[in-house]
Amino acid sequence: MTQFLNVYKKEFGIPLVSFFLIGFSLIVLRSVASFIFPNYFGYVFVAIALFIFFSQIDFEIYRTFSVFLYIGSIIFLILPLVIGQVTRGAVRWIPLGPWSIQPSEIVRPFLLVFIADFLTKKELNSKRFVLAVFLFAIPVALILKQPSLGVAVLTSLGFLGTVLSLKYDKKLLLTALFVLVFLMPFSWLFLAPYQKMRIEALIDPTKDPSGAGYNSIQSMIAVGSGKITGRGLGRGVQTQLSFLPERHTDFIFASIAEELGFLGVLVVFIAIFFLFYRIGSVFSCPKNYTARAFSSGIFLTLFAQTFVHIGMNMGIIPITGVPLPLISSGGSSLVSTMIMLGMLLSAKSCV
Repeated sequence: MTQFLNVYKKEFGIPLVSFFLIGFSLIVLRSVASFIFPNYFGYVFVAIALFIFFSQIDFEIYRTFSVFLYIGSIIFLILPLVIGQVTRGAVRWIPLGPWSIQPSEIVRPFLLVFIADFLTKKELNSKRFVLAVFLFAIPVALILKQPSLGVAVLTSLGFLGTVLSLKYDKKLLLTALFVLVFLMPFSWLFLAPYQKMRIEALIDPTKDPSGAGYNSIQSMIAVGSGKITGRGLGRGVQTQLSFLPERHTDFIFASIAEELGFLGVLVVFIAIFFLFYRIGSVFSCPKNYTARAFSSGIFLTLFAQTFVHIGMNMGIIPITGVPLPLISSGGSSLVSTMIMLGMLLSAKSCV
């Protein structure tokens, strides 16, 4: 029991704020989407159990089996294309009775462990960097195939976060960023029609208020109508009358803003800021160089996920379908995030 608790003595902040955010989420979700219960409790139970499980595994074991985690992730990403469930034209989920899992979410922490180990195992040079990009591009391409642009971008940002923590010739990174910026305009040619419409709707949502701009308009109305204290749980007009689409997943922030107002949003901001602060403590006190790179990747991917979710709810970022970590009702996202945080605990070396 003492050995079990030692992990949490080194870092009590991450589990404390994580469980608080999950509890806060359950209160909000019971108000705006009671229909997801009791099934959603299954995801919560599994997420907490996996958080405890992965926090108890020594980080060196993750390094030892990183290649197997990578191969397993590739296989797991292929499964939806074979036995996946088609939902709204996308094949992202594998049905498991009353539940379903999204492999592209689950594999993110394992891909980051692999890439962190790969980049820190030997001296980083241009050849090894290009090989790392190629190996990471394979799972990203499989995620895009489903398609899931939001998850693919977040996964890529996790890779970038890992790279930024390393010691290497900065000209290598600048060259890669230059190539990325140069190729970015050409990405428009590969976007699906609905993805192009979302970007166009960001510029002027009123151009198509009943179509591409509808989600953004309803979200901004919900955020603005909450004012200081909100309309009250169960009393939000946008949420309770279903004007706000996906109010429990992609637009949970707007739901909180409408029903709990600025004060509710402030609670979310403070809790998430504290979570990022504690993740930063892992980055500053890692068990080894690989753990440092891994924690950097986790920090950037969760920060970007939070920024993108809040940004699209406020109409400053295109709608991408990215859940708010630990708060949105996406079961696979919750499980993935708790696995990440559990692995982070095992990556920390000091109190």
